Amino acid sequence: MQGNLNEIDICSILQLIELGQRTGQLWVESHQTYQGNKIGSNNPPYNRSATESQAKSWFVFFLNGQIVYCQAGESNLSRIDDYLRHYRVEKRLNRTQIVALASTNSPEYAYIWLLLEQNIITPQAAKNIIHGLVHETLFDLLSLHQGSFIFDLGTGLVPQLTSLAIGDLVTKITKQVQEWKQLYPHIQSPEQLPILADLPRLTESLPAATVNKLQNWADGKVSLRQLARYLNRDILTVAKAIYPYVQQGWLQLVYSGTSTPSMTTSTWEEKNKYKGRVVCIEDAIAICENVESILRPQGYEAISMTKPLEALSLVFQIKPNLILCDIAMPELDGYEICAMLRHSTAFKLVPIIMLTGKEGFIDRVRASMLGATDYLTKPFTDTELIMLVEKYIDKDSSVKI
Repeated sequence: MQGNLNEIDICSILQLIELGQRTGQLWVESHQTYQGNKIGSNNPPYNRSATESQAKSWFVFFLNGQIVYCQAGESNLSRIDDYLRHYRVEKRLNRTQIVALASTNSPEYAYIWLLLEQNIITPQAAKNIIHGLVHETLFDLLSLHQGSFIFDLGTGLVPQLTSLAIGDLVTKITKQVQEWKQLYPHIQSPEQLPILADLPRLTESLPAATVNKLQNWADGKVSLRQLARYLNRDILTVAKAIYPYVQQGWLQLVYSGTSTPSMTTSTWEEKNKYKGRVVCIEDAIAICENVESILRPQGYEAISMTKPLEALSLVFQIKPNLILCDIAMPELDGYEICAMLRHSTAFKLVPIIMLTGKEGFIDRVRASMLGATDYLTKPFTDTELIMLVEKYIDKDSSVKI
């Protein structure tokens, strides 16, 4: 069995494997290419855009229609080491033993068994680690909408330590994925890194013990997912716990390789004079390049993003003076992005200009109802774009359609 996830979703694939009581291995790959900006680069903002390719894969092992184990791509065993930190396990395998694991069908699974055989961890701890890894892998898979998969019938992983029934697990995690989406745009990805953004406010508003914990974890080096492993909690529980602080702006979430927005902004503004920062959220690279080529010579800092989910997180870091947003995009459309941004106090007054190839009264009304400031129909001329940006670039402008 093989195919694409736009033809059959992960939930249905898992149900088929469960109903058929299949034994074997499911391989899933998701490949995404997007244009984004790495905040914290040594280059000035106007020269800081790059196209990134992000390919991810997962393996799910089954025995008689139940899940035995899940592995994320070609694991380097760091996932398990994160869990070992929770159990305060100091002893590790030697290099020779770890190298030998590479020849096994699942190095991670073999790693857990070797730890168990050498009494480094208990059987219950081993089961808990496996359950945690299965849970986080299924959380990622059930969030996927694009990708490819192959299921191969074969022998199960041996020896078998535990197994999990698919039905109840999928129901539980699907509900968590739906709740996770409600945290947008403040929390986007389990791979985001929390950092302290307003320590004085945290100190004034929270108990000292809570502030100490936040200072310990929110160092810009530990991802939400790692934190979940350290605490032996699911990612949704961790995200909900920090959500109020992120919403207040006391904590900020960044991606690996980025620095705090305030550092980048202050450095840029001290060294350069510019009219304002414009973010363009548009899945068509040609249009992004066109917007940049029009606005940059006019003295604007133009930053393009072609993936709406990543863009939602980055705009909170970049703090643009104006946002250009396409309506028809995958993952999230422009209406959803506009509505999410308007729910944040940080973007109550930031002008949001909707870009679309559609012409119609209904589209304009819908955009206005969701908080859009204005509307620009594609294709547009240089003059049309410049005049509209100049009209609304004043951050105090809040004129609606």
